[in-house]
Amino acid sequence: MIILPAIDLKDGKVVRLYKGDFHTVHQVAQDPVETARAFYEAGARQIHMVDLDGAKDGRRKNSAIVSQVAGLGLRVELGGGIRSMEDLEAVFAGGAFRAVIGSAAVECPEFVARAVERFGHDRISVGIDAKNGLVRTAGWTEDSGRNYLDFAREMEGIGVKNIIFTDIDTDGTLGGPALDSLRALMDSVSCRVTASGGVSCNQDIRDLAALGVWGAIIGKAYYAGTIDLAQAVKDGGQQC
Repeated sequence: MIILPAIDLKDGKVVRLYKGDFHTVHQVAQDPVETARAFYEAGARQIHMVDLDGAKDGRRKNSAIVSQVAGLGLRVELGGGIRSMEDLEAVFAGGAFRAVIGSAAVECPEFVARAVERFGHDRISVGIDAKNGLVRTAGWTEDSGRNYLDFAREMEGIGVKNIIFTDIDTDGTLGGPALDSLRALMDSVSCRVTASGGVSCNQDIRDLAALGVWGAIIGKAYYAGTIDLAQAVKDGGQQC
């Protein structure tokens, strides 16, 4: 299982939110590049980065930081404000390996299909962020009314092979991942599923590995000091 420690960026700072609420934003680390370097030293080889400015208003920011992190030798998975082929070209030119399409996947599935066809399924992920089983968009502020399982099946049908699933009610809570929702998702599609939200400790990582998810994103637990990242990488196994 791939371990992806997370850096969420807002105005160039490493921040965290509680359940996706932008009113709860708070800085959790001083230097995003040095934070990423610590991830690498702990054994992580992939990193999940989110441009929260882009996720909220559709305009990507913080590109220079992403490029610096990619230069450390980490495979960067980047989401936030990716809405066009031009955005994808810029993301990849900036050093990211994989792009996460979120709101735009709900609004324009055809865009996702074109992206997968052009860049390959390994380099495109769809982020499915759900609250009470319904997909949210625009930085989690808008309810699409779409059931997350139905949407996942639609994405698989147009060629998507990678899904990042976030249960918003668990994100930033340190309350444990949404195992039941993840299990239902894995029963519904054959995509590689990455779990995001709720990871609080190393036992959660072992539980996710036992569930069979492809990847696990570690955010608040790292910054709160409740998880040993190096041990999580060991529990995850091969990281490349």
